[in-house]
Amino acid sequence: MLRLMTICLTVLTFGLITPATAQSVDPDEVVWVQIEAQQSLSRATDRARAYTTLLEDVNGFAVGGGWYAVVVGPYRRADADIVLRQYRRDGLIPRDSFIQRSNRLRQQFWPVGANVLGEGAVDAPEGAAASQQAPETAEETQQVAEPAQVTETPTEPVVVAEPEPEPEPADETRAEALRYERALDRDQKKELQVMLQWAGFYTAAIDGSFGRGTRSSMSAWQEANSFEVTGVLTTLQRAALKKQYNAVLEGLGLRLVRDTQAGIEMTLPMDVVAFDRYEPPFAQYTPTGDIDARVLLISQPGDQDTLFGLYEIMQTLEIVPLDGPRERNNSNFTLVGESGRMISYTEAALQNGEIKGFTLIWPAGDEERRRRVLSEMRSSFTRMPGVLSASAGDASQQSIDLISGLQIRKPKLSRSGFFVTDAGDVVTTSAAVQSCSRITLDGDMDASVIADDPARGVALLKPSAALSPRAVARFAAQTPRLQSEVTSAGYSFEGVLSAPSIAFGTLADLKGLQGEENISRLALRTRAGDIGGPVLDRTGSVIGMLTTAPEGGPQLPDDVSFAVAAQTLVEAGSAAGIALPDSAADGADSLTAFQLSEKANGMTVLVSCWE
Repeated sequence: MLRLMTICLTVLTFGLITPATAQSVDPDEVVWVQIEAQQSLSRATDRARAYTTLLEDVNGFAVGGGWYAVVVGPYRRADADIVLRQYRRDGLIPRDSFIQRSNRLRQQFWPVGANVLGEGAVDAPEGAAASQQAPETAEETQQVAEPAQVTETPTEPVVVAEPEPEPEPADETRAEALRYERALDRDQKKELQVMLQWAGFYTAAIDGSFGRGTRSSMSAWQEANSFEVTGVLTTLQRAALKKQYNAVLEGLGLRLVRDTQAGIEMTLPMDVVAFDRYEPPFAQYTPTGDIDARVLLISQPGDQDTLFGLYEIMQTLEIVPLDGPRERNNSNFTLVGESGRMISYTEAALQNGEIKGFTLIWPAGDEERRRRVLSEMRSSFTRMPGVLSASAGDASQQSIDLISGLQIRKPKLSRSGFFVTDAGDVVTTSAAVQSCSRITLDGDMDASVIADDPARGVALLKPSAALSPRAVARFAAQTPRLQSEVTSAGYSFEGVLSAPSIAFGTLADLKGLQGEENISRLALRTRAGDIGGPVLDRTGSVIGMLTTAPEGGPQLPDDVSFAVAAQTLVEAGSAAGIALPDSAADGADSLTAFQLSEKANGMTVLVSCWE
């Protein structure tokens, strides 16, 4: 519980408090008992709602300086003193509660729509008014709160100070425990059942109804923890159960963080992560210790199209693995990505032209802590005014592999392939389809393996949906001539460039260096990304597929490359049940370099293997 930062005592002109001072206070003055104050309106509203289940005459007012007070009253001063003492003694309110004057209170926020300020005192609750014991001390009845000091808006997130611990009240009788238990709302009762379930004592439904099953589980927990077995948990016992339940969170430093630039307030594990930088639309929190956890706060202006775009972009990031459920609605989305290394959870929602949300990335295998941290983050998430400016942060980390400073997901490797049917079936190198959890064509079209023939070094792929290629390979019917000109196409830089690279060379030999019949040697400069791409003759017919150099041999000159012969490709297709088309007979017209480039470009496709 956050307390008012500045408290002053009402004193005599000489600055001293005497017993006579308390007696001089007007007993008919209309005052309030202030219980606590919060710097978040939503949190203050939640606290007021909770106190309403326990106390009468609960109200909430702004008190200036960004603070919101929860009070009970209004009472005559004499009644308020009695209420303050009685509620303190019963452990219903904090020990630092105090008398508050009406002139300190401003706009009322609780109950919603109420405006009781200035309407006069109400009778003190029955029981409290009957107690006529003497004040505990003069100071306790004379404390009056001053407004909290206002500080300048910070440029980085503020970690809200930890509340001071409350003194533990004495334990209760069974009757008292039942009375306090009845003041719990349904959500609080459900939370209690969840904690008993976590402890291994409750197996029924989480319904907030304390029946035989819940009572039995309470008795079993009391017995296991050396408490008197009554079937009703006292306030201290509930606190002990909650401490056990939260033990898994120790060392994570869960604290409330208020980011005024992003317009978000929420609880974060600040002993595990620390604020790093702004990269719109993200405020990035990076790991600080042994736990490889990260947090992103999402904040940007936009509409539904912006939200949908963010949903798509998030799925291209390395921090959102491919596997896991995801859901998008008209105004919000959730993304879960799971891999052997991490679990990523993202949620974002559009409200009043502002998109706000968060991402939690947590190491796999630590599910209990991850689930609990995520629950704390979700329940505490609060939207504040404003969104992250597009100019926030430092633009020095820009890269084509980064989006807002985050690494785009990249495949394990990328090679080339080319279309061999009008439906978009692809021939590629066998090396491109080994140990892949997912294979894509041109980055986003999923494909499956029709056949993989490592002996020939050839694989055939089928796209998940029929395609209409700009060009389809036609295989040469005749053996190509030595020293004839050839053209190759391939994604030399594994997808960094959006189109294949074209290279020109000559057919140096119809065999490999060791006399392999199914391999041709080319006088052509290629790179690893080109492997799997087509090799065309002067007519545009495919005479082979680029392949790797023999392993274990000497270092070859840069302009020595190799291609699997066309006949071998046709045989691999036939074995897979696909008839690869032949080109026209020898004697077809030669194509210009531009025409060859256009044809090779149209049939070549990027093949990517993902982990």
